[in-house]
Amino acid sequence: MKLIGSPASPYVRKVRVVLAEKKLDYQMLPDDPWSATAQVPAYNPLGQVPCLVMEGGEALYDSRVIVEYLDTLSPVGKLIPATGRERAAVKTWEALADGVLDAGVLARLERHWPGRQDGERSQAWVDRQFGKIEAGLAAMERQLGAQPAHVQPYCSGIHLSLSDIAVGCALGWLDFRFPEIDWRTEHPHLARLHDKLALRSSFADTVPR
Repeated sequence: MKLIGSPASPYVRKVRVVLAEKKLDYQMLPDDPWSATAQVPAYNPLGQVPCLVMEGGEALYDSRVIVEYLDTLSPVGKLIPATGRERAAVKTWEALADGVLDAGVLARLERHWPGRQDGERSQAWVDRQFGKIEAGLAAMERQLGAQPAHVQPYCSGIHLSLSDIAVGCALGWLDFRFPEIDWRTEHPHLARLHDKLALRSSFADTVPR
């Protein structure tokens, strides 16, 4: 398998962490989707990363589809429950974490889109996206703190799941792109989870850059 993506992308990182946790072999193909010479449009017509290219040349995208597929390839460290409410809960955590990232990406693009003058940027739009980030973090904090840490050390119970991977990648990307957001002070349960995940090689080896 080949994974096309940018080391800076939190969506790519989510896939890389899952690959590491599942102990699956793959080849990383670094790619800048914004470049005129990007590789990814040849496999994903939307030109977005991550994109997983399989041995026969078939391509999977986006990150949610890819990690769903990867979890079926190995019995090691099952990350997504097979059925029922537990599965829905894990996927909801993933949707929430990805939603925080989506808002962050939109805010960053509005702030830094090349060629725009300051007067052409919408602060109201940026503020709206930051409101989504704050609301998402607050919801994660409430859910993670609903039980004592010794009872529920992870987002969805006592074992690492895709919930934690998605949240950890979102928090790491906020540190990378928005270091001015002091999410740790107001969200100590998230800070504890982030610090615990950072000790895993799957996270330590994929810090965005």
